Amino acid sequence: MSKAVCIISAIAVAFTLLCSGSGECKIFSKNKGKKKMLLVAHRGESYIAPENTLAAFNQAWKTNVPGVELDCYLTTDKRIICIHDGNTKRTSGVDHVVKDTDSATLRKLDVGKWKGEQYAGEKMPFVEEAFATIPKGGVLFCEVKCGPEILPYLQKAIDDSGKRSQITVISFNFDLCAGSKKIMPDVPVYFLKSSDKDPKTGELMPYPDDLIKLCLDNKLDGLNLEYRKVDKELVDKVHAAGLRIYAWTCDDADAAKGLVAAGVDGITTNRAAWMAEQLGIK
Repeated sequence: MSKAVCIISAIAVAFTLLCSGSGECKIFSKNKGKKKMLLVAHRGESYIAPENTLAAFNQAWKTNVPGVELDCYLTTDKRIICIHDGNTKRTSGVDHVVKDTDSATLRKLDVGKWKGEQYAGEKMPFVEEAFATIPKGGVLFCEVKCGPEILPYLQKAIDDSGKRSQITVISFNFDLCAGSKKIMPDVPVYFLKSSDKDPKTGELMPYPDDLIKLCLDNKLDGLNLEYRKVDKELVDKVHAAGLRIYAWTCDDADAAKGLVAAGVDGITTNRAAWMAEQLGIK
């Protein structure tokens, strides 16, 4: 065997060893030892497809958006169904209070036609159907819009999904967040919060430091905050505490670039595929 052939063979072996089982080559990894900033499609790719539907979730996955967010409620027959509002009027034209309605009634509603005739017939998905759409490498942020009463049913849906390591729970209800972490300690939980307004000026106020202590005391994984008062100082404080921080819901490319520079762990947006192009992360 010639010297040149030996060198080529050695290079080939080294290259093979550097490749992971998934086919991703570590030699080309730009984020070795560090997680990439995660872009999350708000209610699915909701700029294009009707929010909180399988069409919106699959539209996001199809364009290789790494994260999807959904909203969900518990129905009277103890099913978890995907919808943002507490009633169905805005997306279906029919007025039902979600928590006071059974899933069979809710599933009869057309929640796609309002976005365009091509989406006519879209139903409110069960959360199990949403979980089933998650592709390899995808992350789904499950925003719970009701209280801790949903937890036994959510736990079962997560247990049965086969996608446990790809699901994260988020909520504005702190009791829900704390309760989820107690019964599913391995499932990440982030507390959702918007900035309070100054009662005199009406201006948004900085987020208080006690939010970090609240997360630490209850073993949460971090915060998911309305983006306008998220800055590098806050991000650094959250990271110094060993927590992660996400920002929602940002559709402004310049503001998103500022959040990336500040070091946030993820950004939720209504225009995820477009935002990925603006940020140069696709």
